[in-house]
Amino acid sequence: MSSIILINLLAQTLRIATPLIFAALGGIFSEKSGVVNIGLEGMMVIGAFFAVFGSSLFGPVVGILFGVIAGGVLGLIHAVLSIHLRADQVISGTAINLFATALASFLIFKLFGGKGGQTDIVKGLSYNIPEGIKNIPIIGKLIAELNWFVIVAVILVFVSHYVLYKTPLGLRIRAVGEHPKAADTLGINVYKIRYLCVIISGMLAGLGGAALSLSSAPLYREGMVAGKGFIALAAVIFGNWKPFGALGASLLFAFGNSFSIFAQGLSWNLPSEVYDVIPYVLTMLALAGFVGKTTGPLASGKPYDKGSR
Repeated sequence: MSSIILINLLAQTLRIATPLIFAALGGIFSEKSGVVNIGLEGMMVIGAFFAVFGSSLFGPVVGILFGVIAGGVLGLIHAVLSIHLRADQVISGTAINLFATALASFLIFKLFGGKGGQTDIVKGLSYNIPEGIKNIPIIGKLIAELNWFVIVAVILVFVSHYVLYKTPLGLRIRAVGEHPKAADTLGINVYKIRYLCVIISGMLAGLGGAALSLSSAPLYREGMVAGKGFIALAAVIFGNWKPFGALGASLLFAFGNSFSIFAQGLSWNLPSEVYDVIPYVLTMLALAGFVGKTTGPLASGKPYDKGSR
Protein backbone atom coordinates (compact mmCIF):
# COMPACT_ATOMS: atom_id res chain seq x y z
CA MET A 1 0.00 0.00 0.00
CA SER A 2 2.83 2.41 0.91
CA SER A 3 4.51 1.83 -2.47
CA ILE A 4 1.26 2.69 -4.27
CA ILE A 5 0.96 5.93 -2.31
CA LEU A 6 4.58 6.78 -3.09
CA ILE A 7 4.11 6.07 -6.81
CA ASN A 8 0.96 8.20 -6.91
CA LEU A 9 2.71 11.05 -5.09
CA LEU A 10 5.70 10.90 -7.44
CA ALA A 11 3.51 10.70 -10.56
CA GLN A 12 1.43 13.63 -9.38
CA THR A 13 4.60 15.63 -8.71
CA LEU A 14 5.85 14.95 -12.23
CA ARG A 15 2.51 15.93 -13.78
CA ILE A 16 2.32 19.18 -11.80
CA ALA A 17 5.97 19.99 -12.57
CA THR A 18 5.56 19.58 -16.33
CA PRO A 19 4.05 23.01 -17.17
CA LEU A 20 6.67 24.61 -14.90
CA ILE A 21 9.47 22.77 -16.71
CA PHE A 22 8.32 23.95 -20.14
CA ALA A 23 7.97 27.57 -19.01
CA ALA A 24 11.25 27.50 -17.06
CA LEU A 25 13.12 26.21 -20.12
CA GLY A 26 11.60 29.09 -22.06
CA GLY A 27 12.77 31.53 -19.40
CA ILE A 28 16.29 30.09 -19.60
CA PHE A 29 16.54 30.57 -23.37
CA SER A 30 15.30 34.15 -23.10
CA GLU A 31 17.53 35.15 -20.21
CA LYS A 32 20.58 33.34 -21.56
CA SER A 33 20.32 35.65 -24.57
CA GLY A 34 20.00 38.71 -22.33
CA VAL A 35 16.22 39.34 -22.27
CA VAL A 36 14.24 39.02 -19.04
CA ASN A 37 10.86 37.39 -19.68
CA ILE A 38 8.44 38.32 -16.92
CA GLY A 39 5.67 37.53 -19.41
CA LEU A 40 5.90 33.75 -18.96
CA GLU A 41 2.64 33.82 -17.02
CA GLY A 42 0.73 35.52 -19.83
CA MET A 43 2.30 33.25 -22.45
CA MET A 44 1.16 30.22 -20.47
CA VAL A 45 -2.33 31.69 -20.19
CA ILE A 46 -2.66 32.31 -23.92
CA GLY A 47 -1.10 28.93 -24.72
CA ALA A 48 -3.56 27.18 -22.41
CA PHE A 49 -6.56 28.91 -23.98
CA PHE A 50 -5.58 28.45 -27.63
CA ALA A 51 -4.64 24.82 -27.02
CA VAL A 52 -8.21 24.21 -25.89
CA PHE A 53 -9.64 26.30 -28.72
CA GLY A 54 -7.57 24.47 -31.34
CA SER A 55 -8.49 21.14 -29.80
CA SER A 56 -12.18 22.02 -30.00
CA LEU A 57 -11.79 22.60 -33.75
CA PHE A 58 -9.25 20.06 -34.95
CA GLY A 59 -8.26 17.78 -32.07
CA PRO A 60 -5.63 17.85 -29.33
CA VAL A 61 -2.50 17.57 -31.50
CA VAL A 62 -3.45 20.63 -33.54
CA GLY A 63 -4.59 22.27 -30.30
CA ILE A 64 -1.11 21.92 -28.86
CA LEU A 65 0.27 23.51 -32.01
CA PHE A 66 -2.20 26.40 -31.57
CA GLY A 67 -0.97 26.90 -28.01
CA VAL A 68 2.69 26.86 -29.03
CA ILE A 69 2.11 29.35 -31.86
CA ALA A 70 0.04 31.66 -29.62
CA GLY A 71 2.82 31.68 -27.03
CA GLY A 72 5.36 32.34 -29.78
CA VAL A 73 3.35 35.34 -31.02
CA LEU A 74 3.41 36.88 -27.54
CA GLY A 75 7.12 36.08 -27.42
CA LEU A 76 7.55 37.98 -30.69
CA ILE A 77 5.67 40.96 -29.26
CA HIS A 78 7.89 40.93 -26.17
CA ALA A 79 10.94 40.68 -28.42
CA VAL A 80 9.90 43.68 -30.52
CA LEU A 81 9.25 45.78 -27.44
CA SER A 82 12.39 44.71 -25.58
CA ILE A 83 14.92 44.39 -28.40
CA HIS A 84 13.82 46.67 -31.24
CA LEU A 85 12.11 49.42 -29.22
CA ARG A 86 14.38 48.89 -26.16
CA ALA A 87 11.45 49.14 -23.74
CA ASP A 88 11.84 48.22 -20.09
CA GLN A 89 11.72 44.41 -20.18
CA VAL A 90 9.94 44.05 -16.83
CA ILE A 91 7.21 46.49 -17.84
CA SER A 92 6.85 44.80 -21.23
CA GLY A 93 6.46 41.39 -19.61
CA THR A 94 3.97 42.72 -17.07
CA ALA A 95 1.91 44.29 -19.87
CA ILE A 96 1.88 40.96 -21.70
CA ASN A 97 0.62 39.21 -18.56
CA LEU A 98 -2.25 41.68 -18.22
CA PHE A 99 -3.06 41.60 -21.94
CA ALA A 100 -3.05 37.80 -22.17
CA THR A 101 -5.31 37.35 -19.15
CA ALA A 102 -7.81 39.91 -20.44
CA LEU A 103 -7.70 38.50 -23.99
CA ALA A 104 -8.35 34.95 -22.80
CA SER A 105 -11.33 36.13 -20.71
CA PHE A 106 -12.73 38.04 -23.69
CA LEU A 107 -12.30 35.09 -26.05
CA ILE A 108 -14.02 32.73 -23.61
CA PHE A 109 -17.07 34.97 -23.87
CA LYS A 110 -16.88 35.40 -27.65
CA LEU A 111 -15.97 31.85 -28.67
CA PHE A 112 -17.51 29.70 -25.93
CA GLY A 113 -20.36 31.86 -24.64
CA GLY A 114 -18.62 32.77 -21.36
CA LYS A 115 -20.02 29.79 -19.45
CA GLY A 116 -18.91 30.51 -15.89
CA GLY A 117 -15.54 31.81 -16.99
CA GLN A 118 -14.46 28.59 -18.65
CA THR A 119 -14.53 26.86 -22.02
CA ASP A 120 -16.32 23.69 -22.97
CA ILE A 121 -14.61 20.40 -22.23
CA VAL A 122 -12.69 19.31 -25.31
CA LYS A 123 -10.93 16.15 -26.39
CA GLY A 124 -7.70 15.64 -24.48
CA LEU A 125 -4.50 13.94 -25.58
CA SER A 126 -4.86 10.17 -25.21
CA TYR A 127 -2.08 8.32 -23.41
CA ASN A 128 -1.72 4.63 -24.13
CA ILE A 129 1.41 2.62 -23.37
CA PRO A 130 2.07 -1.07 -24.14
CA GLU A 131 0.95 -3.60 -21.55
CA GLY A 132 4.51 -4.90 -21.35
CA ILE A 133 5.68 -1.57 -19.95
CA LYS A 134 2.77 -1.39 -17.51
CA ASN A 135 3.72 -4.80 -16.11
CA ILE A 136 7.24 -3.67 -15.15
CA PRO A 137 7.33 -3.52 -11.33
CA ILE A 138 7.13 0.02 -9.88
CA ILE A 139 8.54 1.77 -12.98
CA GLY A 140 5.76 0.48 -15.21
CA LYS A 141 3.10 1.60 -12.74
CA LEU A 142 4.74 5.01 -12.49
CA ILE A 143 4.92 5.45 -16.28
CA ALA A 144 1.27 4.41 -16.55
CA GLU A 145 0.29 7.32 -14.28
CA LEU A 146 2.05 9.95 -16.39
CA ASN A 147 1.14 11.57 -19.72
CA TRP A 148 2.89 12.51 -22.96
CA PHE A 149 3.60 16.04 -21.75
CA VAL A 150 5.75 14.69 -18.90
CA ILE A 151 7.83 12.59 -21.26
CA VAL A 152 8.28 15.46 -23.73
CA ALA A 153 9.26 17.82 -20.89
CA VAL A 154 12.02 15.49 -19.68
CA ILE A 155 13.30 15.03 -23.23
CA LEU A 156 13.36 18.81 -23.79
CA VAL A 157 15.47 19.29 -20.67
CA PHE A 158 18.19 17.12 -22.22
CA VAL A 159 17.75 18.76 -25.63
CA SER A 160 17.97 22.26 -24.12
CA HIS A 161 21.11 21.37 -22.20
CA TYR A 162 22.69 19.96 -25.35
CA VAL A 163 21.77 22.99 -27.45
CA LEU A 164 22.99 25.53 -24.89
CA TYR A 165 26.25 23.83 -23.93
CA LYS A 166 27.23 21.52 -26.79
CA THR A 167 26.43 23.41 -29.99
CA PRO A 168 27.75 26.56 -31.75
CA LEU A 169 24.26 28.08 -31.46
CA GLY A 170 24.33 27.61 -27.69
CA LEU A 171 27.74 29.25 -27.49
CA ARG A 172 26.39 32.23 -29.44
CA ILE A 173 23.34 32.48 -27.19
CA ARG A 174 25.49 32.51 -24.07
CA ALA A 175 27.94 34.99 -25.59
CA VAL A 176 25.10 37.37 -26.48
CA GLY A 177 23.74 37.11 -22.95
CA GLU A 178 27.09 37.72 -21.30
CA HIS A 179 28.96 40.17 -23.56
CA PRO A 180 26.80 41.31 -26.50
CA LYS A 181 29.30 43.93 -27.65
CA ALA A 182 32.10 41.36 -27.84
CA ALA A 183 29.78 38.91 -29.60
CA ASP A 184 28.86 41.63 -32.11
CA THR A 185 32.50 42.34 -32.90
CA LEU A 186 32.94 38.63 -33.68
CA GLY A 187 30.19 38.78 -36.28
CA ILE A 188 27.32 37.36 -34.20
CA ASN A 189 24.00 39.05 -34.91
CA VAL A 190 22.91 39.99 -31.37
CA TYR A 191 19.41 41.06 -32.41
CA LYS A 192 18.77 37.89 -34.39
CA ILE A 193 19.87 35.61 -31.54
CA ARG A 194 17.76 37.50 -29.01
CA TYR A 195 14.69 37.46 -31.24
CA LEU A 196 15.10 33.72 -31.76
CA CYS A 197 15.46 32.98 -28.05
CA VAL A 198 12.55 35.16 -26.91
CA ILE A 199 10.26 33.58 -29.50
CA ILE A 200 11.41 30.10 -28.40
CA SER A 201 10.72 31.21 -24.83
CA GLY A 202 7.15 32.12 -25.75
CA MET A 203 6.62 28.86 -27.62
CA LEU A 204 7.83 26.78 -24.67
CA ALA A 205 5.68 28.76 -22.26
CA GLY A 206 2.73 28.24 -24.61
CA LEU A 207 3.49 24.52 -24.57
CA GLY A 208 3.46 24.70 -20.78
CA GLY A 209 0.02 26.28 -20.93
CA ALA A 210 -1.15 23.55 -23.30
CA ALA A 211 0.15 20.91 -20.89
CA LEU A 212 -1.85 22.58 -18.13
CA SER A 213 -5.15 22.78 -20.00
CA LEU A 214 -5.09 19.52 -22.00
CA SER A 215 -3.60 17.05 -19.55
CA SER A 216 -6.15 16.10 -16.86
CA ALA A 217 -9.40 18.02 -17.40
CA PRO A 218 -9.21 19.29 -21.01
CA LEU A 219 -10.65 22.78 -20.66
CA TYR A 220 -9.52 26.33 -19.95
CA ARG A 221 -10.90 28.32 -17.05
CA GLU A 222 -9.99 31.74 -15.77
CA GLY A 223 -7.26 31.65 -13.14
CA MET A 224 -6.09 28.11 -13.92
CA VAL A 225 -2.49 29.22 -14.50
CA ALA A 226 -2.55 30.78 -11.00
CA GLY A 227 0.97 32.19 -10.89
CA LYS A 228 2.71 29.16 -12.38
CA GLY A 229 4.56 31.42 -14.82
CA PHE A 230 6.09 33.28 -11.88
CA ILE A 231 6.95 30.00 -10.15
CA ALA A 232 8.66 28.93 -13.40
CA LEU A 233 10.61 32.19 -13.33
CA ALA A 234 11.62 31.37 -9.76
CA ALA A 235 12.71 27.92 -10.98
CA VAL A 236 14.98 29.61 -13.53
CA ILE A 237 16.72 31.57 -10.77
CA PHE A 238 16.73 28.71 -8.27
CA GLY A 239 18.12 26.42 -10.96
CA ASN A 240 20.93 28.90 -11.74
CA TRP A 241 19.75 29.46 -15.32
CA LYS A 242 20.51 25.84 -16.27
CA PRO A 243 18.05 23.26 -17.69
CA PHE A 244 18.78 20.53 -15.17
CA GLY A 245 18.73 23.04 -12.33
CA ALA A 246 15.34 24.31 -13.50
CA LEU A 247 14.13 20.70 -13.68
CA GLY A 248 15.12 20.11 -10.06
CA ALA A 249 13.56 23.39 -8.93
CA SER A 250 10.32 22.66 -10.79
CA LEU A 251 10.13 19.23 -9.16
CA LEU A 252 10.70 20.78 -5.74
CA PHE A 253 7.94 23.34 -6.19
CA ALA A 254 5.63 20.71 -7.70
CA PHE A 255 6.28 18.41 -4.75
CA GLY A 256 5.08 21.18 -2.44
CA ASN A 257 1.87 21.41 -4.45
CA SER A 258 1.48 17.66 -4.66
CA PHE A 259 2.11 17.23 -0.94
CA SER A 260 -0.48 19.90 -0.16
CA ILE A 261 -3.05 17.88 -2.12
CA PHE A 262 -1.93 14.65 -0.47
CA ALA A 263 -1.98 16.21 3.01
CA GLN A 264 -5.62 17.23 2.65
CA GLY A 265 -6.50 13.54 2.72
CA LEU A 266 -4.91 13.16 6.13
CA SER A 267 -6.70 13.79 9.40
CA TRP A 268 -5.02 17.12 10.09
CA ASN A 269 -7.42 19.76 11.34
CA LEU A 270 -6.08 22.65 9.30
CA PRO A 271 -7.88 25.18 7.08
CA SER A 272 -7.74 24.37 3.37
CA GLU A 273 -5.96 27.69 2.74
CA VAL A 274 -2.94 26.36 4.66
CA TYR A 275 -2.56 23.52 2.16
CA ASP A 276 -3.09 25.81 -0.83
CA VAL A 277 -0.32 28.17 0.23
CA ILE A 278 2.38 25.47 0.69
CA PRO A 279 3.88 25.61 -2.87
CA TYR A 280 4.02 29.42 -2.82
CA VAL A 281 5.67 29.54 0.61
CA LEU A 282 8.16 26.93 -0.59
CA THR A 283 8.92 29.10 -3.63
CA MET A 284 9.57 32.18 -1.48
CA LEU A 285 11.75 30.26 0.97
CA ALA A 286 13.78 28.78 -1.87
CA LEU A 287 14.34 32.19 -3.46
CA ALA A 288 15.15 33.79 -0.13
CA GLY A 289 17.84 31.19 0.42
CA PHE A 290 19.38 31.28 -3.05
CA VAL A 291 19.04 34.84 -4.34
CA GLY A 292 22.54 36.29 -4.29
CA LYS A 293 24.11 32.83 -4.47
CA THR A 294 23.16 32.29 -8.10
CA THR A 295 24.59 34.25 -11.00
CA GLY A 296 22.55 35.12 -14.07
CA PRO A 297 23.82 36.27 -17.48
CA LEU A 298 25.67 39.58 -17.13
CA ALA A 299 23.72 41.36 -19.87
CA SER A 300 20.31 40.03 -18.83
CA GLY A 301 17.75 42.82 -18.78
CA LYS A 302 20.00 45.28 -20.60
CA PRO A 303 18.86 46.43 -24.08
CA TYR A 304 21.63 46.34 -26.66
CA ASP A 305 22.30 49.33 -28.85
CA LYS A 306 24.64 48.47 -31.71
CA GLY A 307 25.60 52.10 -32.19
CA SER A 308 26.52 52.74 -28.54
CA ARG A 309 30.10 52.78 -27.28
